[in-house]
Amino acid sequence: MIQTVVKRDGRIVGFNEQKIMAAVRKAMLHTEKGEDERLIQQIADHIGFGGKAQMTVEGIQNLVELELMKSSRKDVAKAYIAYRNQRSIARKAKTRDIFLEIINVKNNDVTRENANMNADTPAGMMMKFSSETTKPFVDDYLLSEESREAVKHNYLHIHDKDYYPTKSLTCCQHPLDNILERGFCAGHGSSRAAKRIETASVLACISLETAQNEMHGGQAIPAFDFYLAPFVRSSFIEELKNLEELNGEDYSHLYNKVLNDYLKLPLDGLKGEARTVQHAMNKTVARVHQAMEAFIHNMNTIHSRGGNQVVFSSINYGTDTSAEGRCVIRELLNSTYNGVGNGETAIFPIQIWKKKRGVNYLKDDRNYDLYELACKVTARRFFPNFLNLDATFNQSDAWQADDPKRYMHEVATMGCRTRVFENKFGMKTSVGRGNLSFSTINIVRLAIECMGIKNKEERINCFFAKLDKMLDVTAKQLNERYDFQKTAFAKQFPLLMRSLWLGADQLNPNDSIEAVINQGTLSIGFIGLAECLKALLGVHHGESDEAQKLGLKIVSYMRERCNEYTEKYHHNFSVLATPAEGLSGKFTKIDRKEFGVLEGITDRDYYTNSNHVPVYYKCSARHKAEVEAPYHEMTRAGHIFYVEIDGDATHNPQVIMNVVDMMDHYNMGYGSVNHNRNRCMDCGYENADAHLESCPRCGSTHIDRLQRITGYLVGTTDRWNSGKLAELNDRVIHGMGEKG
Repeated sequence: MIQTVVKRDGRIVGFNEQKIMAAVRKAMLHTEKGEDERLIQQIADHIGFGGKAQMTVEGIQNLVELELMKSSRKDVAKAYIAYRNQRSIARKAKTRDIFLEIINVKNNDVTRENANMNADTPAGMMMKFSSETTKPFVDDYLLSEESREAVKHNYLHIHDKDYYPTKSLTCCQHPLDNILERGFCAGHGSSRAAKRIETASVLACISLETAQNEMHGGQAIPAFDFYLAPFVRSSFIEELKNLEELNGEDYSHLYNKVLNDYLKLPLDGLKGEARTVQHAMNKTVARVHQAMEAFIHNMNTIHSRGGNQVVFSSINYGTDTSAEGRCVIRELLNSTYNGVGNGETAIFPIQIWKKKRGVNYLKDDRNYDLYELACKVTARRFFPNFLNLDATFNQSDAWQADDPKRYMHEVATMGCRTRVFENKFGMKTSVGRGNLSFSTINIVRLAIECMGIKNKEERINCFFAKLDKMLDVTAKQLNERYDFQKTAFAKQFPLLMRSLWLGADQLNPNDSIEAVINQGTLSIGFIGLAECLKALLGVHHGESDEAQKLGLKIVSYMRERCNEYTEKYHHNFSVLATPAEGLSGKFTKIDRKEFGVLEGITDRDYYTNSNHVPVYYKCSARHKAEVEAPYHEMTRAGHIFYVEIDGDATHNPQVIMNVVDMMDHYNMGYGSVNHNRNRCMDCGYENADAHLESCPRCGSTHIDRLQRITGYLVGTTDRWNSGKLAELNDRVIHGMGEKG
């Protein structure tokens, strides 16, 4: 006798003979003779009593076919078989349609889900085929019913769901010194430790590229200047040794000579050791410049993920005050300013300037001159972005100015905005850690469902009740994904779990990664705070103090619940101001289809990113800062503040400094500046002409705007999805006003 049934999604439910009867009855209705209730009951009884205790849906349907074939109603058997085939085709139709769009290189939100991935290439197409078939598998076999329902009904988005079965982690801040000092083996060959700046630069690229193939998120270096500085000195010594050979002199006493800076200066008038030192220094600076140039070039041309996508790479720097560290910073900035190829702006790595008082922010600070240079470079090339180490939540009591490894106690970030610093289960640091996975709640939908409640207090209480439930679902889902991730073996991640992740050097290849990954974070994200507030109050937080108070209450509540989940599940939970790209329009389209066009809520093709003031809302940069700043302290998994400025910023680095001052004044953690930058897609020529229609260099009319999408740049808006394109077109300029 059949007692339970295994459904196609893996769920086990009780046997219900009425479903058999309904299916046979439906087949009979498609025949000339019509229904036969006696036969229907007879078939249901035979199968119900004659089947095994537990059967699959397919197994039961096979028995129905056999019973019908044995009966006098062969016509019903034929109709039933046709019905089964149609159902099978219907289940596959969605996947088929998606595949055809990929094959035909359709420009849509499936093929443009990730703006820095070329889904039109063979490798890109293979990735999309894989992605679109893996997601249903995850839904059917790896998610709990509760999580699956939340995703199905547009309450929850599980990021990088296509990578779920691989057990991969999201991102990592590379302890590059492990690679440079020891070398590594992550494939069929091994790499020796670095001895000179050129090798160190290449190994930095290889580390980022190799780890990208083991993870589904971005890769970052938390202290690029500190890590590469020793190889400036070793290259300087190498140049002195070259001069020894040339001149027949012994310069070993100069190897460790204290140098204030590495500056390329003329040799005219210099004699003796002064000339020798300056000559070696000039050669060293030239080599460092070439190494930085090569690093940037490689990060824009080396492909990962099947050869269709450059590495999502970020580097943090700015606080190494040694002569060698300053040389790395200066030449990196100079190379960035000059551009790559035909002089175009480099898309990667995302560069992040770590701003700190007493180090590089005040005029008397050792690295203030480099901070000025950084602002000049940003004014032309968008990067570096700025990370505020002086924000109260970005500080560590362990940081000491005279500590040669003080970078271990400096927060670092991924360029998109992902932040890892606090740690309940180990050292408070960004180094050797990253995000494990994150999921985003559609708080707009929760608010829309409460709009019919006339009493404001009841309406808001209803929203918080729904939010509370969805937070529980999300935390549970992240914990379930963690339990799946931790079963991976160290050997599945040959670089990450040997040389990069904190504590991984203690693992053997066949050990599970469970012992070390709890150093990472699980993040609960949100999108559309502005639209959420519009649904609850009729105004967003940029236009109402009441809405701002409610917005802060919502995100603060999420932060409190994450703290509770940290204690409950014993993982590092945190709140993320989600860097939504493909998600920005996905939530909106589904909600609009169900709830219609709601003014200020579903009437655009996107929801506003995380806690930002809407891009279309006209206000000053100062007002935007005042509104968004308090959310940074609450969103410890990552956040970003950006300002849209008008015209050509190339000759106005002061406007960049004003934005950094504003970040400092309002205790913001991370920020960037957007400005106009045209790019000729044929020859690479760039300028800031607001009305450029043809390239002054080659005459091409294929002109595109270089733009930031969610914290990183995209070389062409041709690959943006419809939601992000709509958002781009709505962006307004933020007047700077007086200095912050």
